[in-house]
Amino acid sequence: MVVAALVCVGMGWWQLDRFESASGTAQNLGYALQWPVFAIAFVWAYRRFVMLEADPDSVETERSRSGPTEIPAGILPERPTAADPSVAALDDDDDDQARSDYNRYLAGFGGEPDSRPLEKDQE
Repeated sequence: MVVAALVCVGMGWWQLDRFESASGTAQNLGYALQWPVFAIAFVWAYRRFVMLEADPDSVETERSRSGPTEIPAGILPERPTAADPSVAALDDDDDDQARSDYNRYLAGFGGEPDSRPLEKDQE
């Protein structure tokens, strides 16, 4: 964690030097301000994980305080029903013999090599 934070601060210093040079741009200034934020994020995350490891019960108390974990009803769209034409097209209850034969033929390709269906000229 210390190495990561020091690298981030060093990168910020380097970007600040690049900004102050003759070829420096506002992008370098943006990076110079961004790298220390990354260093702070490393320190914060490390401290947070250490605190959570030291007191695992606090995870449960925070989880109970954080509010609902379920999506409230009415936010997501309703699931399609069998009456929906787009779902009815996927219904496999029809008696199409040719399709059933073809599906059985294709299912044979997933098994052992000896149990695969033979081509008509090989029968």
